[in-house]
Amino acid sequence: MKTNVVISESNIAFGTSGARGLVSDFTTEVCMAFTHAFVSVLRETSSIKQLALGIDNRPSSYAMAKACAAALIDNDIEPIFYGVLPTPALAYKARKDNMAAIMVTGSHIPFDRNGLKFYRAEGEITKLDEKNILKTSVEFSPVALPNELKVNDSAATYYLERYLELFEDKILSGKKIGVYEHSSAGRDLYPLLFTQLGAEIICLDRSDEFVPIDTEAVSEEDKQKAVKWSNQYQLDAIFSTDGDGDRPLVADEHGHWLRGDILGLLCAQELGIEAVAVPVSCNSIISLSNKFQKVVLTKIGSPYVIEAFDSLSRQFNKIAGFEANGGFLLGSDVNYNGRELTSLPTRDAVLPIIMLLAAARNTKISTLVSQLPGRYTYSDRIQNFPGSISKKLVQDAINEPAEFLKIIGLKSSTVVRVDNTDGARLFLSDGSIVHIRPSGNAPELRCYAEATDEISAENIVRVVLGNIFNLK
Repeated sequence: MKTNVVISESNIAFGTSGARGLVSDFTTEVCMAFTHAFVSVLRETSSIKQLALGIDNRPSSYAMAKACAAALIDNDIEPIFYGVLPTPALAYKARKDNMAAIMVTGSHIPFDRNGLKFYRAEGEITKLDEKNILKTSVEFSPVALPNELKVNDSAATYYLERYLELFEDKILSGKKIGVYEHSSAGRDLYPLLFTQLGAEIICLDRSDEFVPIDTEAVSEEDKQKAVKWSNQYQLDAIFSTDGDGDRPLVADEHGHWLRGDILGLLCAQELGIEAVAVPVSCNSIISLSNKFQKVVLTKIGSPYVIEAFDSLSRQFNKIAGFEANGGFLLGSDVNYNGRELTSLPTRDAVLPIIMLLAAARNTKISTLVSQLPGRYTYSDRIQNFPGSISKKLVQDAINEPAEFLKIIGLKSSTVVRVDNTDGARLFLSDGSIVHIRPSGNAPELRCYAEATDEISAENIVRVVLGNIFNLK
């Protein structure tokens, strides 16, 4: 078999973060092909003796990891298996040990899908690396899978120490935090972390079945749960993540989920970040806040945010990036609380909640949010939406924005400007923004809206998606 042939015939494609597709398409041969190709790309610049492996809690992830491990062994590379853990924990440990890594995870997408995330020793692979993996032609033969993968627990411990070492005192003393566990890969770690920082922990809704939490499109059920839990337990905050623990989901003391970009903004402020790179879908409040010397807008996806770090690092000492989904990427070493926090240029869910709670040590989270300029965003998506229709809608919005507004039910507005950095982002005469784009991870059409109040932003998304759904 040849890797490029197997991959091209697999229906698996790189999205905004890693290779994604249906579990049924992630056959043993496909997982092996991706692994062989990745190893080949790595060996163009360095020798490899070991490679770190991790998984999320999806039913399919362990079998996929065994296929990757078999391909590594076939390449005379020792797989170091760290078991179920957050993606940033795996990336952090691999970086410390100067190892490349593969994380088996589909992040937030439904359990019938899965994915592979690839890391060089220095961090996430680039879009160029992705192209090279796809075109590399390596001959291989399927080999027997290992009977089992022995778990090494050191990566999880090291990840916790990263944040515990930032503080001498119990900074969360007196705080009560709910941890919405569901099937998150880090659900056993987060209560340990918050407890050691002095908080009282309430563990909530642990699930033995995989729960696809999307931090950009929080379900009505999860919104109601958060309000109920906050009232029932008198919580100061609720913390959760997506499936692989790289995107945070945080609620204030009232049980109101914070938007991920607002969380990222507050985290960056607490860290004293000088310049940030954020996807174009993020709230314009990031620029309006005047908290940063420079704000760079990128395409949506962590590889694009990381790509922007190169130019920012030549101008500024403290740089970071964050996304509308809440994932925070620390692009440089930062001195915080008299201690050095080393860079971690991959999505992380723990750093933003730790910094938010540190900032709210003597106040409420809602108070911090209320001090920001009044711009609100909302987003949702249509699942199982044909990609061909999504692409046509985006082109229609770019080419004929006035006509497109009529189609999506916003005919009373006019378009001032169109940004096609990623999808179609329409700036309207009333100051609001509507943005549509196909998801890079699943057959979904996403819609983002921004307005001067929450209700208006949500109404825009509801109207737009309602009209688009009828087109299907």
